[in-house]
Amino acid sequence: MSAEPRLGLAGRLAKAFLRSKLTPLIVFASLLLGLMAVVLTPREEEPQIIVPMVDLYVPYPGASPKEVESQVTTPLEKRLWGIPGVEYLYSTSRPGMALVTVRFKVNEPQEPSLVKVHQELAAHPEVLPAGAMKPIVRLQTIDDVPFLTLTLHGEGQTPGQLRRLGEALSRELSTLPDTAQARVIGGARRMVRIEPDPDRLRALNVSLAELQPALQSAEAQLPAGALVDRGRRTTLEATGFILEARELNRLVVAVRNQRPIYLTDVAKVSDGPEPEPPVVMFGERGSLENAVTVTLSKRAGSNATALSHAALKKVEALRGGLLPHALKVDVTRDYGETAGDKSNELIEHLLIATLSVIALIGLAMGWRSAVVVGVAVPVTLALTLLLTYLFGYTLNRVTLFALIFSIGILVDDAIVVVENIHRHMHLPGPRKSFAATVVEAVDEVGNPTILATFAVIAAILPMAFVRGLMGPYMRPIPVGASLAMLFSLAIAFIISPWASLKIFRKEAHLPETDESGLHPGTEENAAPEPGHDHPEAGPEDWGTRAYRRIMHGLLTSGKVRLAFFAGVLALLGGAMALVGTGVVKVKMLPFDNKSEFMVQLDLPAGTPKEDALALGQQVAKRLMREPVVRNVQVYSQEAAPFTFVGMVRHSFLRQDASMVDIQVNLVPKGDRKEQSHAIATRLRPELEKITVPARARMKVVEIPPGPP
Repeated sequence: MSAEPRLGLAGRLAKAFLRSKLTPLIVFASLLLGLMAVVLTPREEEPQIIVPMVDLYVPYPGASPKEVESQVTTPLEKRLWGIPGVEYLYSTSRPGMALVTVRFKVNEPQEPSLVKVHQELAAHPEVLPAGAMKPIVRLQTIDDVPFLTLTLHGEGQTPGQLRRLGEALSRELSTLPDTAQARVIGGARRMVRIEPDPDRLRALNVSLAELQPALQSAEAQLPAGALVDRGRRTTLEATGFILEARELNRLVVAVRNQRPIYLTDVAKVSDGPEPEPPVVMFGERGSLENAVTVTLSKRAGSNATALSHAALKKVEALRGGLLPHALKVDVTRDYGETAGDKSNELIEHLLIATLSVIALIGLAMGWRSAVVVGVAVPVTLALTLLLTYLFGYTLNRVTLFALIFSIGILVDDAIVVVENIHRHMHLPGPRKSFAATVVEAVDEVGNPTILATFAVIAAILPMAFVRGLMGPYMRPIPVGASLAMLFSLAIAFIISPWASLKIFRKEAHLPETDESGLHPGTEENAAPEPGHDHPEAGPEDWGTRAYRRIMHGLLTSGKVRLAFFAGVLALLGGAMALVGTGVVKVKMLPFDNKSEFMVQLDLPAGTPKEDALALGQQVAKRLMREPVVRNVQVYSQEAAPFTFVGMVRHSFLRQDASMVDIQVNLVPKGDRKEQSHAIATRLRPELEKITVPARARMKVVEIPPGPP
């Protein structure tokens, strides 16, 4: 008997885990950890992209846009451009205001980037001219995008009442864990107005300059010493806080002829809603009514789906108490629900793809081979999901697409191993034990399988080094697919041989083990079974015979080879022509079927707010005539809740009286045949019939399928 051949890495792994008690534990532990990762991994609409954007607002009262540009914007740009890590600078010069946006490179740390800007401004105060106020510095992140918006409306509710209810609701929602910010848009804020009377001021010899310090003193609180009595010390404070508006009437603003002059003597004090509030309207089934919108932002890394459910549950609990039954609360944006729906849909597609691959293997190789591969694929996916959770990724359409994308290549390693085990089972010649046959079969294809796996990884992994916004957005695909390939390789050498030993036992008709590795009563160099021309030839089926005939023609006939190459070139040319003729459209990412889009109207500068609002109402009423439109919200002199693309474009600054935002919410995609992009494209000409005569610029803003 010849010496046992030396096993490679694949053979050693298969031999070590073939009968190990740890192997079934690895299978069950991997599946449980994968399920745990699916439950614990946060679900989001889009993947997390770290692109620090720092906004600088510099007030310069009384300056024209040209003066703001020359004295504030340009010097700031020159100074901020030298900060390490800055990639782009954007600026806007307005009357009395400069806005400079500092955008750092992708994956620059956020807090250190903000500190760099603060340090640069503090170290060079001479950059700002005299008269410019202290800059306001604000960091913008993807988590600032509201993931949940609730619109409050109802017949008979005034803007002031809606504002109070919205503020009360936002205070309640801000107490939820993982809530970063709750904000109210629209409605009339409560305001105490002080209107000085010029005639009374002259009659009592009081100037306007005396009113401001008197009003500031009404908000003062100063220490007034301490009182010690009966061994106890009490700290005293002099407080002048005004708690009610009517208390301002008795505020002393001056003293003339030893007589106090009260605020009510020289001014009119009123407590009520602001006189010209921004307008928010909710439209459904053709009618528009006053509304306010409450927006909710989440903390970084939190689960949008769970937080959305908690917020809506709290809203229901407040019904009948803080929120009257007559008040309507419509969910006008819920990225938690859409993120959960997309994750569930992609997980469902992941299961369908897995079952389809297993069924195909069952048809081609038999049910036993399908079961072996059916064990390997879920274990691979479970371990990949676990590492996705440990690496800090979230469950979103990109990470799950990476797994669906890699399903086809995940099964390759297991198929190669199982097919070779199956082939060795039916080889003629010496009848070795089944365990030795499995190890030998795995070892035989081990090195080629390792090489093929790393060749696939080498083709996919470079995508992880793409720069710009697209890099971190698409990075889960190469990272997830590469990890899945490595796991599939290890599982093909560890789990698949163990499963084959259990499942192929009856089909093999061989003893599981033997000291010599041979079947009793046989010899190692026994003659092969009759009827085969090659010692490793098995019985031929129709597929093998067809393949043999095709390959024989290609190898022996020059005309057949030329025809084959001509056919390949023709197919290649036809495929390339599909792109050149426009039959197949080429783009980086396909349009997503969203449930919302926005219409932005920019009227000529100086247009009255009433005219801009009237045009917005006309557009909203036209949109509501569409069966696919669920509801609309009109925002005048106030920006609509922004999206990711709106954060990058700073659409939250659209607060001019000549600007109107119309948020359009569509019916669920299961209740309509058209995609959201097709709907927006179809409605654009119809809306232009309304906006073009009014000399308004109209923009139909869709949420892009990738980073903006």
